[in-house]
Amino acid sequence: MNSARLRAFHAAATEGSFTAAARRLGISQPAITVQVKALEAQYGVRLFERRGRGIALTDLGRTLLTLTRRMHELDTEVEGLLGARRDLVAGDLRLAADGPYHVIDLLAAVRARYPALEVSVEVGNSEDVLASLIDWRADVAVLGRPVEGPHLDAVEIGRHEVVLMVPADHPFAAAGAVPLAALDGVPMVLREAASATRSVMAAALDAAGVRPILALEISSREAVREAVAAGFGIGVVQAPEFGHDDRLVAVRIADVRIEAGEWAVALAERREAPLVRAIMALAGARRSKGVPTVLTGCL
Repeated sequence: MNSARLRAFHAAATEGSFTAAARRLGISQPAITVQVKALEAQYGVRLFERRGRGIALTDLGRTLLTLTRRMHELDTEVEGLLGARRDLVAGDLRLAADGPYHVIDLLAAVRARYPALEVSVEVGNSEDVLASLIDWRADVAVLGRPVEGPHLDAVEIGRHEVVLMVPADHPFAAAGAVPLAALDGVPMVLREAASATRSVMAAALDAAGVRPILALEISSREAVREAVAAGFGIGVVQAPEFGHDDRLVAVRIADVRIEAGEWAVALAERREAPLVRAIMALAGARRSKGVPTVLTGCL
């Protein structure tokens, strides 16, 4: 396998043009074109569709890109392993998280411990975050739900109490705390079924035989907040996510503590890469500093 041809393909695929790929690799644009055409000719395949001055990946090209991403990351990790000092982690850290609140504490710890790192964060739903990790677009993922699989390595890094989000003029607001049974028959605004917060609340409600009314299902925290403020129903949120909003009041569940956890997740095959190992160790150290060990949805 000709590594120069693969590097040319990878640069063109990630940059979206032969010209940009040439600038990235510091060679001429015709050289990039020659390398890519030679790779296609070698195997009798088409990796790009030429569209005027632009290019687009074919299905085979997209599949090959997933592999060259891994090769690129492996090259980077080899350089880090052989060239970096053992007590220093430097470079680019890519995190993916299913919510900004879940990742902020870890970001603060990373900045304090490894100030030389340049950190980027991708925020999306849990499925998108996990896909970023599996596709090697993220080094470490932070998720609000546990994940399992032989190809994944996860460490729990925290737990947060789940509270109700109610309008400031709602009868629950003045109470400050209500029993779980008070939600029976009450309209609620909830995230999608895959939401970790909704899952632990649903488990607690089912165990207690409490049946609220699903008034509205929305796929983002911000939309839930606006719907609750507009009077569609009561929402649920992890306490650190509540923030400050004069329209809303956080109300605790008086007779049961419902908690949702958060996990740092890495690919098992990358667990010993210096950067990934350092961040996962840092995440584990946060968990060992006295975060309560209460079972999710424990009644």
